[in-house]
Amino acid sequence: MRIFYLVKKEFIEIFRQKELLPLLFIAPIIQIILFGYIVKTDVENIPVEIINLSKNKTSYRIINRIKNTPLFNVKKISYKNRDSISTLKKGNIKAVIIFRDSFNKNKNILKYPEIQILMDGTDSNTSSIAAGYFNGILKKYILSDIEKMDKKLSIENKTLIRFNPALKSINYMGPGIVALLLTIVSLFLASASIVREKEQQTMDTLLISRLTSIEIYIGKALPIAIIGIINMSFSISVVMIWFKIPIRGNLFILFISAIIFLTAILSYGLLISTIVSTQQQALFFSWFSMITFILLSGLFTPTENIPSSLQFLVKINPLSYLIKIIREIFLKGNGIEYFYKDLLCLSFITILVISISISNFKRLISK
Repeated sequence: MRIFYLVKKEFIEIFRQKELLPLLFIAPIIQIILFGYIVKTDVENIPVEIINLSKNKTSYRIINRIKNTPLFNVKKISYKNRDSISTLKKGNIKAVIIFRDSFNKNKNILKYPEIQILMDGTDSNTSSIAAGYFNGILKKYILSDIEKMDKKLSIENKTLIRFNPALKSINYMGPGIVALLLTIVSLFLASASIVREKEQQTMDTLLISRLTSIEIYIGKALPIAIIGIINMSFSISVVMIWFKIPIRGNLFILFISAIIFLTAILSYGLLISTIVSTQQQALFFSWFSMITFILLSGLFTPTENIPSSLQFLVKINPLSYLIKIIREIFLKGNGIEYFYKDLLCLSFITILVISISISNFKRLISK
């Protein structure tokens, strides 16, 4: 029962900071809605300019397809040659598509214009995706043209996409953002927990009480864990209701994984809180750690892109395991048999961080 009063004290300490409450319970909901629309890899409305030097009717048909797709935003169509490099240098246009008449005299080959695509490579990701989009439009047109002539290709490939057939990036990013917000709230609160007692000079009061060091440690971590789980529940609800992303797997396993992850993050946050002297230092260390966790988690870019010499950083990052597990449960509906190794690794990291954190906390209170 003694620990109950410490947990109650921590809740009172958190809730009496009125300016903090909107950041804890309202901001995460707003953030996940904003991030859902902003943090995505889908590319739309790419500004392009078309230079049509061809007299072939096919070029007009292809141009109409480009104009009628939401992928491209045709800013201008010219029928005279222009300086494409200077157009791209201005930055308002990301691609210039040039149509020219083909000089191929082979009668057995269907007459199509020659097409040149000039891309602004400063944003390599957008350029490669835009080129893929255009090639898809061109391929679809040619295939439909061949079918109208009652001809068939000797080889035809058909791609079947599982788990995210519409290739919507929100279905992939949404679950990852849930894990991101859980990390931010929990890490910042935990890192300021113990050092706040130092600054307010109330740490000695806790130490002379009948509470053991483990009870003080748990009493500091438990309220933040409860707030983190509540925030995660709200975030999952927003992802499922607002963005209509169904959860195909077991929600109970997801929360068990989140609790193991929370234990690791809270232990790390409390470790920071025992090392630093002020809350300002705690926030600085938390911010630096959070950025590192995010960049090495696979949230925005695949972890396979990280050099092999630095892969060990991914292996010791608890966020990378949670993001993988939460995506497995949301998108694939996989059970624990598919990611038990990741769960074991996450549990091992959690035990290691707890051991270091508690050891350091005991050393702090023994001074």
